[in-house]
This record gives sequence, C-alpha cells and structure tokens, in this order.
Amino acid sequence: MVFNVASEKELQHILRAHPQTVVHFWARWCEPCAFLDTVLEAIVSDAPSLAVVRVEAEEVPELSERYDVSVVPYFAFFKDGQLVDTLEGASAADLSSKALALGARASTPSNGTPATDAAVAAIAPVTEAAPAVAGEERLRALVQRSPIMLFMKGSPDAPQCGFSAKVVAALRAVGADFDSFDILGDAGVRQGLKAYSNWPTFPQLYVAGELLGGCDIVLELAASGELAAELAAAGAPGDADRAAQLKALVSSSPVMLFMKGTPEEPRCGFSRKVVDALRSTGTAFGTFDILSDQDVRARLKEYSNWPTYPQLYVKGQLLGGCDIVLEMAADGSLKETITEMLA
Repeated sequence: MVFNVASEKELQHILRAHPQTVVHFWARWCEPCAFLDTVLEAIVSDAPSLAVVRVEAEEVPELSERYDVSVVPYFAFFKDGQLVDTLEGASAADLSSKALALGARASTPSNGTPATDAAVAAIAPVTEAAPAVAGEERLRALVQRSPIMLFMKGSPDAPQCGFSAKVVAALRAVGADFDSFDILGDAGVRQGLKAYSNWPTFPQLYVAGELLGGCDIVLELAASGELAAELAAAGAPGDADRAAQLKALVSSSPVMLFMKGTPEEPRCGFSRKVVDALRSTGTAFGTFDILSDQDVRARLKEYSNWPTYPQLYVKGQLLGGCDIVLEMAADGSLKETITEMLA
C-alpha cells in the first residue's frame, strides 16, 4: 500500500494505522528516486503488511527538517509509530534488506509461525559506521574560505535541489562573486555544519565567515532588494586576506592532504598512492578535493611554491608532494617524520 502525504498530520495518521511503514523522501529532479519507487512497489507485493509513504522533500520542508533529511533519496523506517532505522542514498540492495527486515517482523510464513528474530536478523543489513563529523577548526576554515561562501547540494552549475538552485540564482542576480561547497560530497561536513551554525538545513550562506541564513532568508533579502547590501559586508579580499584563508585551510586538520578527488574515490594515480601511503602508517588525515575549487587549486600553488598535486601538510607546513611522500614511505621514515612534525 503506497500513500502520498503533504503534512505531518497525514503522516502521523498513516503511522498509527500501519505498524510497519517505510517513508520515502524524494524529489522530482532525482532520477534514482523514481527507480527506488519501483523497488518499493515490488517489496510491498512481497510484504503486504508494509506501508510505503512518499514525501516530496522540498515541498514538505517541515517533515524534511524534523527527520533531518539533507539528501534524496532518503528513507525512514517506522515500527509502531517509532523511527527505528534510516537509509540515505540510492542503494536498492540496502533498501530491500531494511524494508524486508521491517516487514518480516509482522509477516507469517506458510507454516503459520510468526517470523523469528533470527529470521529477521538474517536479512537485516550490517549498519555502516556513521561518518566522522568534521571538527570545528576545519568548519571554521571552510566558512571563511571565501568572503561569500555557499554550502549547497551540488554545484552552482548543477544544483541537486531546488532550494540550492534558487539561492544560486539570487546570488547571480546581484552579481555576487561567491564560492561553494557541495555538502553531498562530504557527510562529515554536512552533519558538522548543522551543529556549528545551529541551522538544520541546507543551503547555508556565509558572509565574511558569519551565517547569513538559508534559502528563505536569502530569497526574502533578494525580494526586498537588500541582498546586495548584505553581501557587501564581505568586502573584496586583499592578498593578506587570501593568504590568511589559505593558511586556515592548510591548518584545518593536523595532517591535511590536498588531492584530486577523495580518499574513497581518488581522481588521479598520484593522489591514490599518497592516500595508500598515509593509510599504511595508520595516520588520521583530512583532505580537500582541489578539483572542486579552481580558486584554491590555483592559489595554493603560489602559497606553497609547489606546482603540482597532491600536496601534504602537517600542522600547516608543507611536507611535500607525491614523490617525497612515497620516498619516505619506501624508506620507512614517513610515520616518524609526521609524528615529529606533530609534536
């Protein structure tokens, strides 16, 4: 049984009537959401006790905020009206496992015996560890990375939600020179920034390192003609300001790697080799994807006087690039050198 709801009242009514419910937060622009709807329909046919609720995330923001929905597709699993599990992302296998595990709690096999806890556990997926939340020092460096800094879903040229697209359009309408950060690409920043800013949703717009607001506030300022004046508080950064921003960025983690891509998905062989070398030492390190910010990519070369990437920093000091890191890894001195620089 599939329902579409547009309010908290409608959702609560369904949760009271259906002990096992999967809530799918979706968006029109997200193609995987449509595919996963078909997955849920197939699951319901196998688990008739299961109810499915569809919530258009951007059209019902009160529900999205209540259940901490910051990306679609997003699923919330309810048992007797209580939230018991969540799933973020477009994994049909994980969705099937979690939904069938929920449905199995009320299902009855052909022999008439209720499903046992062991049977449920057999199909329940292993819960992945929550991503490490970005620390305050790194978050501070990120919000100060540019005088006007937008934390959004996707990029200005390819927004991944309607709210982000509207804020980008408002900024461009007043000719704002702004930088952006895709919070969908870093779960640690996405979760950490909510607490850092005491603001539960995205996008978030920062001016001179201070939170200006989210979508509603930005659009209100744009409609009243006040947005340009608010953004003027950021000023035009001089060379000293730019150097300070880079210094904060390279110091945002005790061991900081500027690379192409992410540790899980490196975008070049040199970056992959340095990640492997660091992991072999057991060293915890932060990263910055220089492909996501052409300004940082260009300016950091001048700041470090080092022409290529990756670049590895320890306590804000450049240790070196790929060749140096791999030489140290080969002769066994990499971990010792990092430890000494951290002391």
